[in-house]
Amino acid sequence: MKGNLVTGAGYFFRGLAMLTDSRLRAFVILPLIANISLFVLFGAAAWGLVDGLIQATEATLPSWLGFLTWLIAPLLWLMGGLATGYLSTLIVLVMTSPFHALLAEKVEELVTGQPVPALEGLGNAILALPRGIFREIRKIFYYIPLALLVLIVTVIPGLQAFAPLLWFALGAWMMGLQFMDYPMDNHRLSFSDVKEACASRRLSSLGLGGVVAFVAGIPLVNLVVIPAAVVGATLMWCEELRHHQ
Repeated sequence: MKGNLVTGAGYFFRGLAMLTDSRLRAFVILPLIANISLFVLFGAAAWGLVDGLIQATEATLPSWLGFLTWLIAPLLWLMGGLATGYLSTLIVLVMTSPFHALLAEKVEELVTGQPVPALEGLGNAILALPRGIFREIRKIFYYIPLALLVLIVTVIPGLQAFAPLLWFALGAWMMGLQFMDYPMDNHRLSFSDVKEACASRRLSSLGLGGVVAFVAGIPLVNLVVIPAAVVGATLMWCEELRHHQ
């Protein structure tokens, strides 16, 4: 497989460092506000749900098993936090996709010094939102069969031990595709082109996507994941993929 896992992971951290660039500030702040708002909304819902589950557990367990609450409660809070992070990230990706496309466009122009004749303004970016939603639906249909295969492995005795690794690998691959789609869509390249490009540098794609998949589930930290991943994917596009399309 071509590419480099470490280099791919490094794109995310390079993207994170670039978020402080004043020339990118406008394209980062609005998606960040949207992410914070949704995170608070889902966080409040998750808090109520987890608190209810813990109370139900305490009421159900016999007194001599009460010590299990100390084990179950942290796991429930962890699961609630991860679920909140993933869900808010997923919805923000769709709702703020015009800003991500503009961010990718601006980063590419800064890196290459060449204009990207793509969206040319927020108005055109917003008008392109239905097209972006259609691409997101395509990704979902691409993901479902792969997820079903991993799910089958999950329930097969003897292969279950590999399931966590496969789920993480699938998440890393999908995150790589997700964020590489922004700079490539700016050049009107299809989702099939995105898959082919990422496959041509599979290790780099998995490195980038793996870091994103891991960090996206960490509450609060995940607030900066999306813009950092967009910038990181654009850097990878400029340095490893752009000249091969």
